[in-house]
Amino acid sequence: MLNAGDVIVDSTALTGWFKSSYSGGNNGECLEVAAGHPVVPVRDSKAAPAGPVIVFSTTGWTSFVTALKAGQLTD
Repeated sequence: MLNAGDVIVDSTALTGWFKSSYSGGNNGECLEVAAGHPVVPVRDSKAAPAGPVIVFSTTGWTSFVTALKAGQLTD
């Protein structure tokens, strides 16, 4: 079972991966999220397509995306 805060070394065991709409084309940054799980697994598929994966709670992921869209996160 996946839990928020877990780090998974090999992401190939998880299904439902899709690329973030913010990753863009032209071999840009490739953030992928796996749908269909009770938590939100996230990986960098360009740098490490087989993992590692960090797992967020749905509340934590929603808060992160909301803050990102609102410009509340800086470099």
